Amino acid sequence: MNYLRLLLPVTLIILSGCAPISGHVSTAQLILSSSTPSATSAFVTDVVPEATETMPVENTSTPFPMTEAPAPLPTATPGAMQLFFPTVIPVQGAEYRPPLYPIPWSLSPFDHFYFAAPIAAAYPGEPEWDYPYGGVFFGPNIIHTGVDLPAPRGTDVLAAGPGTIVWAGIGLYSGSSVSINDPYGIAVAIRHDFGYHDQQLYTIYAHMEEVDVVVGQWVNTGAVIGKVGSTGNATGPHLHFEVRLGENSFYSTRNPVLWMVPPEGYGVLVGRVTADYGSTLKDHLVLVKNIQTEKTWKVYTYASDATIHSDSYYNENVALGDLPAGVYQIDIIFDGMYNLENIQILPGQVTYFSFNGFIKYNSAPPPTPTSTVTLLPNTP
Repeated sequence: MNYLRLLLPVTLIILSGCAPISGHVSTAQLILSSSTPSATSAFVTDVVPEATETMPVENTSTPFPMTEAPAPLPTATPGAMQLFFPTVIPVQGAEYRPPLYPIPWSLSPFDHFYFAAPIAAAYPGEPEWDYPYGGVFFGPNIIHTGVDLPAPRGTDVLAAGPGTIVWAGIGLYSGSSVSINDPYGIAVAIRHDFGYHDQQLYTIYAHMEEVDVVVGQWVNTGAVIGKVGSTGNATGPHLHFEVRLGENSFYSTRNPVLWMVPPEGYGVLVGRVTADYGSTLKDHLVLVKNIQTEKTWKVYTYASDATIHSDSYYNENVALGDLPAGVYQIDIIFDGMYNLENIQILPGQVTYFSFNGFIKYNSAPPPTPTSTVTLLPNTP
C-alpha cells in the first residue's frame, strides 16, 4: 500500500481513512434488569456491571477549471422538524442501512441535521471510527478535518444538499489547478443554498476518481457529482467528507457527524471529556460498547483545539454517529482507573454526556444559550 507524502505545514491535514480497523475490545458482562430505561435521562441506572478488566495514490489529471463562483449572502435554514418515525434497524450483518430521516431533521432546537449521506444506503456507510474527525493517525500534528466513508472504487458520490459547485478537480487545498500533488486529490466543493447562524455552509468530497460536475453548476440533494477513488493522500478507495461553516477553508470545519441526518432508528453520541479541572483530554481513548450486540467502537477525543472546531452548543470533543438505538457502555480510562457508565442512545436524537476526571460522568445537557437564531433556506 503506497502512501503519498507532501511537505506541508504541520497543521495540514492528511486526508486518509483506510487505517487498520481496531479489534474487538473485551469489556464486562452486564446484567440488565427488567425495568425499562427512562427516556428522560441518557444514563441507564438499571444496568449493573460486574467487575471489569479491560485493558495514496497520485493522480495527475486536471479535469476542470477551478475558479470559485462568487458567494451570495447566506440566508436562513428551516426550523427543526419535530416529526418522529418508527425504529427501523436492519438485521445484523445486512449490507445496507435503513432510509434516512427526512432532511432537515432535528428533535432538539440546537441540532442541525441538514445533510444527506453522500454515499447511497446500498453501502454500509458507517465512517471509519479509528480515524474520526479531529483524530490523528499519521502523526501528532496531522489532524483529520472530516470523516472517511468506505465504499468501492467507482461508487457514486452524491451531493449532500442543494447548492452550487464552487470547486471541481485537483488543487482544492492549494487553490491551484496545477497542484497535481494536492492531498485532497480530485475533489468537489459545494456552496449550499442555506446557511447556519448567518454563516455560509460548504461540503467537501475528496479522493475521488472522477468528477461529473463543473464549477457554477447547481445540483440538488442526491445528485451524482462523481465517483469514489483514492487520489491524493489516500491509502485506498473511500470518500473523505467535510462540513465547513463560514468560509471554504479546512480551518473552518465542523464534525460532519453532527450535520448528517442519521438513518431511521439510529442516534448520535456526543461528549465532552475533560480532566479534573476542566481542561480537555486530547486524543484520549473512549470505548463505546453496545450491550445487546457487544459490538465495540474505539474512538478518540479531538487532538487539536486550533484546527478542529466544536459545535457552538455541545462544545464537544468526541462524537460517534450511526449508533443503533439501545443501551451502551462507555469506558474512559483516567488516572489509571476504568470509568464505566451505561447510556441510552435514542433513535433520531443526539445523546450528550460529559466526563470530568474528578466528578466522573454527567448526563445534564449543556446550558441553554441566551438566544438562538432560526434560519430559512434560499429558493434555488
